Amino acid sequence: MAITDRRTATLALAHALSAAERGLPVIPLSATKLPALRSPHRDESPPVPCHGECGRPGHGVHDATTDPAGVRALFAAAPWATGYGIACGRPPHHLIGVDLDVRSPSDDAVELRHMALGHLFGLPPTVTVLTPSGGRHLWLTGPPDVVVPNSASRLAPGIDIRGAGGYLVGPGSVSARGAYRLAPDTADLTPAPCPSALLSLIAPPPRPHHATTRPHHQGQGLIHFVLSAREGQRNTRLFWAACRAYENGLGDTLTEALASAAVRTGLPEHEARATIQSAARLTAGAG
Repeated sequence: MAITDRRTATLALAHALSAAERGLPVIPLSATKLPALRSPHRDESPPVPCHGECGRPGHGVHDATTDPAGVRALFAAAPWATGYGIACGRPPHHLIGVDLDVRSPSDDAVELRHMALGHLFGLPPTVTVLTPSGGRHLWLTGPPDVVVPNSASRLAPGIDIRGAGGYLVGPGSVSARGAYRLAPDTADLTPAPCPSALLSLIAPPPRPHHATTRPHHQGQGLIHFVLSAREGQRNTRLFWAACRAYENGLGDTLTEALASAAVRTGLPEHEARATIQSAARLTAGAG
C-alpha cells in the first residue's frame, strides 16, 4: 500500500472511531463507497440468509458497531478501506439521511423547499455532508418506533432517503471521486429531529383506522406540489403526488383535483389521467 493510501486508511479509521464515540454505528467502506469486506458466504450455495449471526465480518451494514474494539477489528480486516459508512435507523440516533442527488443539487434543494411549503413543515438546521460530486446529505433523527425504509426518488425526483438497512458515507471518507466533508456552517450541529410532516411522507403509510382532519391538509399539499411543477417536471410530480394520495387512501378523492392541477400547469388532460391511473395500478400492486 502506498504511503498516501496508508494515510487515507488511517484517517478513515480515526473518523470512524470519532463517529462511533458519538453513538453512530460504522463499517469500513472501499473507494467505491461499498462495504469493504466481502461476504463470508459468497461461495456458498444455496445462498445463506445470514445477517452476521455467524460471527464473521462481511455482512455489510449488519456489521456496523459503536464499540471501539469492534471498529478497529473491522478496519484491520479491511486495510484497503478509505472511508466509513454510518448505519441509518439504528439507536440511539435512528438516523435518517436525505440524499440530494448529484445531477442538479440546486434543483433538488428547490424540490425539497417546495415540498416543505406544500406540506407545511420547516427544514431545520442540521448536519450536512458535502459529497465530492456536488451533492449533499442531510442528517435527521427519527423516533425509535418508526421504521423508515430506503427509497430512491420516491419522495421527489432526485431525492433519495437512507433509512433502516441503509448507510451514509461519513464525513472524512475518501472515494474514487474525492472526499466527503461537513458543510462548514453545520460542523457544530447535531442531527435535527425529522419534521413530523416529512416523516409521514417517507415512512410506510399507516393503515386507515379513523377519520381525522389531516387528509385535507395533506391533499392540499399534494395539489400545491403539482401546481408548482415547472416544464419537464409536470408528469413526474403528478405521478409522485398521485402515488402518495393512493397510498394514504385519498386517491379517489383527489383524482379530479390532481388532474385539474396538472392541466393548469400545461399537461394535456388525457396524459394527466393516464398518469394518475398508472399511479393507482402501481400502488394497488404494492399493497
